[in-house]
Amino acid sequence: MKPAAAATLPPTVHMVAREAGVSAATVSRFLNGTAKVSDDKRRAIEEVIERLNFKPNVLAQNLKTGSSRTIGVLTQSLVSGYFTDAMSGIEDALKNTGYAPLIVSGHWHADEEAERIELLIARRVDGLVILTGRLTDAQILDFSRRVPIMVFGRQLDAPRAFGFCQDHYRAACDAVEYLVLQGHRHIAFIAGPHDHEDARARLAGYQDTLKRHHIKRDARLVVAGDFHESGGLQAIEQLLESGQRFTAIFAANDLSAYGARLGLYRRNIRVPDDVSIVGFDDLHSSTSTTPPLTTVRQPLFEVGRCLGQGILSMIAHEPFTVDVPPLALVVRESVRRIG
Repeated sequence: MKPAAAATLPPTVHMVAREAGVSAATVSRFLNGTAKVSDDKRRAIEEVIERLNFKPNVLAQNLKTGSSRTIGVLTQSLVSGYFTDAMSGIEDALKNTGYAPLIVSGHWHADEEAERIELLIARRVDGLVILTGRLTDAQILDFSRRVPIMVFGRQLDAPRAFGFCQDHYRAACDAVEYLVLQGHRHIAFIAGPHDHEDARARLAGYQDTLKRHHIKRDARLVVAGDFHESGGLQAIEQLLESGQRFTAIFAANDLSAYGARLGLYRRNIRVPDDVSIVGFDDLHSSTSTTPPLTTVRQPLFEVGRCLGQGILSMIAHEPFTVDVPPLALVVRESVRRIG
């Protein structure tokens, strides 16, 4: 009986070193990036790695260096366009760096967020990026004693935790100002969750802009929402049932605006002929609503890229700056001038 052929063993660091004419330690330094390797040796190692189709044992490297080469990302939703844009920016920042993101969701529950962060730390992530959420500053600072953290949606500046946010108050002022300049005086507001800092800032911008233009505030024109389409739909139905007069709606986010638009459509109320709508976020789908939505653009991809670059700098103990484009009103076709 013919003996079975011996299984071909995968190439090892020692085989790469022998073929490249260098020491195994030099190959290890090249793979780990722990020391500079001369151009000649680097080219020789790369040629052999490609020829042998060598795949480094990442787990063994991680155990040796104490690094997992992963960045934990805590988001609040894995399906929301708001968060996927930011996560795409993080991925872009990590591209070609040897780091990969490990993404979990906290679903806007502080206990779940803390549990997910503990899970990420247990998996020895090298850094954490937090996309908004319910955790307190004190909780984030406590976690930062174990792993460096970049966070979006709050201001933080500690040795191992840095956070930044954008001016939602000013952007809301700009949105309402635009409606006022288009002749609107009866402007309804679909609010976000009352315990969400960004939602409170947008409400304050709405209220202060009306006051600045000497437009009497009507509490009956402010209705609760939850940042979801269903909440926007429920809010517009409440407004319409109340019989309050309004010619325009400022929705605290685009999803709420989508829900409001659906509710108006079901009542045969035309946008913008009968009622104008402005949103907040500028999700990708806002360019293809009927009509395309006037909204405040959040540069979420750029935010994500800044977060990714920042956490890499923190891991490397290097200085960094946060340079994110400001929020800006994008005028489309959902607002009509009146008067």
